[in-house]
Amino acid sequence: MPALRRTALYPVHRELGAKMVDFGGWDMPVEYSGITAEHLAVRTAVGLFDVSHMGDIQFRGPGSLAAIQSISMNDASKLAVGQAQYSAMLYPQGTFVDDILVHKFSDNDYLLVINAGTRAKDYQWIRTQVGSFAGVHISDYSDHYTQLAIQGPRAAETLAKLTKVNLSGIKNYWFTWGTVCGLPNVLIARTGYTGEDGFEIYLPSDEPTSARVWQEILQAGQEFGILPCGLGARNTLRLESAMALYGHEISEEINVLEAGLERFSKLGKSDFVGSQALLQAGPPKRKLVGLEMVERGIARDGYKVLSLAGEAIGYVTSGSPAPFLKKNIALAYVPVDQSAPGTEVAVEVRGNPVKAVVVPTPFYRRVKKQAK
Repeated sequence: MPALRRTALYPVHRELGAKMVDFGGWDMPVEYSGITAEHLAVRTAVGLFDVSHMGDIQFRGPGSLAAIQSISMNDASKLAVGQAQYSAMLYPQGTFVDDILVHKFSDNDYLLVINAGTRAKDYQWIRTQVGSFAGVHISDYSDHYTQLAIQGPRAAETLAKLTKVNLSGIKNYWFTWGTVCGLPNVLIARTGYTGEDGFEIYLPSDEPTSARVWQEILQAGQEFGILPCGLGARNTLRLESAMALYGHEISEEINVLEAGLERFSKLGKSDFVGSQALLQAGPPKRKLVGLEMVERGIARDGYKVLSLAGEAIGYVTSGSPAPFLKKNIALAYVPVDQSAPGTEVAVEVRGNPVKAVVVPTPFYRRVKKQAK
């Protein structure tokens, strides 16, 4: 069995006493002070995540846009320089290779951020699909970057102490370049995977630099109650915000329509891998829904969803307690005729049916600050 990979911040995580787990072949921190405390820090103040395990694929050259349009379902031609978009790469049958973020650096330069557990598969698939396209050079720069996520309502105030970049000028799903912690040419993106405001910064992946910036961010956020956060809180935060996770809500067995992500699939732009299957697909037979547990019990990933008559009708893709909402919630696939909010179902928890109800998603939606 191959050894687990480690980010440049691995020694820092060990020094902080983080609980480490195998995540997609990476030795990653799942929690430091506790998932609930870390979750609440992000919802109410600010948290810091090491997400350097994510993949970074760069497309350069005049053929870059054509290549990206061919393998991704959103319309990258609509991007302005400095803008990012959520998208996905699909198999011919309309199911997911992976979901991605596409960043436009220039007309001939794009960065695709991909998931950690699918890095090797994604890169090989990309090379197979568009490696022979004219005018495009595709490079895997995943190991060149340390990627840190600063998330929460005090994220901008924290990062503002470390850069002269006008952070308020970066809109959601936009990015810029600037000096952070004395490092020039740092990519600063305003995206995130928590349902909160926040930023991702990309810096050189050497250990001393990564450790210094990590410590400076924690120092800058100390007055706001910043906490280092692990993948456990990242998962509960994205679940409260009903954001899809590859291998759970989306996979090579689930298509775009079932997942409810058709708004990101621009079938009118041009032919792309998977588009014909989506055009020919009829209405989906199942749908991804939110569940709130009515009776005491936690719906865990993979648990069966039952009708009130006891018939197995679906399954839970992600489920856990929601620390901020103080409820037990889940995402699940159920038949379309049982997907309306208010529909009563049950989840089989340790052999027993536990009542739940279909609710609208996202479970949590942040209140945006009013402009002064």
